[in-house]
Amino acid sequence: MSAGPLTVEIICTCILALLLIHRYGDWRKQHVLVTLATFVAWYFSLMIIFIIPLDVSSTFYRQCLQNQKSISTTTAAYQNVSVTTAAGNISSTSLQSGTEKLTTTARRVTPEAVVGCEPPVSHVPDYVLPALWHVVYWTSQALTWLILPLMQSYSNAGDFSVAGKCKSALIENAIYYGTYLLIFGVCLIYVAARPNLHIDGDKIKVIGVTASNTWGLFLLVLLLGYGLVEVPRTVWNSSKRGHMLSRTQFKIAKLSTEKSEAEEALEDVLEEIKRASESIRYNHYLRRHVDTILLKCPENFRKSIQRNVDDYEDYDSPMDSPTERTLVRLHKRVIRASQIYQRTQCQWNMLMEKVFALEDVANNESNPERIFKHYSSSVSVTGLSKHFYNPKVEWYWKCLFQPWVMKIVAICLAVMSFMVVWSECLFFIKKPVLSLFAVSINLANQNHDYVYIELTSILTIGFLCFCAYYTVFQIRILNYYYIAPHHQTNEYSLIFTGILWVIWM
Repeated sequence: MSAGPLTVEIICTCILALLLIHRYGDWRKQHVLVTLATFVAWYFSLMIIFIIPLDVSSTFYRQCLQNQKSISTTTAAYQNVSVTTAAGNISSTSLQSGTEKLTTTARRVTPEAVVGCEPPVSHVPDYVLPALWHVVYWTSQALTWLILPLMQSYSNAGDFSVAGKCKSALIENAIYYGTYLLIFGVCLIYVAARPNLHIDGDKIKVIGVTASNTWGLFLLVLLLGYGLVEVPRTVWNSSKRGHMLSRTQFKIAKLSTEKSEAEEALEDVLEEIKRASESIRYNHYLRRHVDTILLKCPENFRKSIQRNVDDYEDYDSPMDSPTERTLVRLHKRVIRASQIYQRTQCQWNMLMEKVFALEDVANNESNPERIFKHYSSSVSVTGLSKHFYNPKVEWYWKCLFQPWVMKIVAICLAVMSFMVVWSECLFFIKKPVLSLFAVSINLANQNHDYVYIELTSILTIGFLCFCAYYTVFQIRILNYYYIAPHHQTNEYSLIFTGILWVIWM
């Protein structure tokens, strides 16, 4: 019994969540509460990949102990029957009946229980994992249905005060909470209509948990169903150079239009901000709101704004100075426009680097010298990698081996997807056991191979989570939610991914 594996897995999960937050978010620009809440959501979601296998191995170990206890009880009963028979205190009919019952009980004991039960290396006291699951579950519920939705709307609100931002967040979340209340109301009506059931506090709690789990399972089916098909297909298409080059060029053409639209939208907003800054002078009571808006603008634009310090301006004229409500809408627009502009610029640079790399591979495939030359992209390898990953090795990898490796990986992923679908469809058939994962784990359980059980569970759950999370990172709803690497994901989309991760956990 050791808490070492559990501690190592918790630390590794923490590091993985921090790396993802660093890759997609920007902790230096976004609010610290947004970073903290998103980290907790991602951290608890990733934790199931490593904690559930420990729970599975501990469950098999407890079953082994129970089976041994049953064997001990059966053996003691046989001894009592033998002693009683020798004393001649019971009849032959009673002896035969008791013997049949003991034989039936002995047959119910699984064969692996005869072997001695050794605890798994990762086994922890029985109270540790239930306490951990309670913390993870109820924290995730609070994040999903209360904290993250409010923070999501709060981060994108254009109001200048905390009270105004909270009010806007509550109004925007009215529809979000309405869907949950609708599911809860349907379950409550169903329970109330049953004459043999009486509603109390515990039943209402169960109904709330049921509604939450229903919404999570529905979302999981959508995310996982897409990922099980798209992940192997994406890896397979990555092995086809011509296809990837044409697809990337198409994405660049499409992104060029979005990039132009983002630049025009930002220019329009900046023009309005410039007029507002010129009409609201330095000693106007709304000037601090204008300064707040300017902080969301590009740095070169802020420097170009020249403040008018005329003290004799008519501040009360509605034609000259905008109202506070107008500034709130303008603030929200500039936040949105700046985020789209920065993201499209980053995506443009990434796609250009990718298409240059694919063009280099296409140009080097027919190179008789089998030495990789960079024609378009400027990629330099330094340090020790330069000696091992030289141009000749790079040619063999990119032009010869990499396509075949990608195809083999795609086939393995497709087999895993088939196994998941097969096992999910036949999960409820207990005899015979048709789930491929269940058969594998049961065979390992007969030999008490807890390491194999945990590794198999980690790989299976990790594949399921990867497919579901892959779908989350590919979601793009009306260009409003978008997950972009290189620190280009805004706070609104970052919190949105946290909601999706914990809602189906």
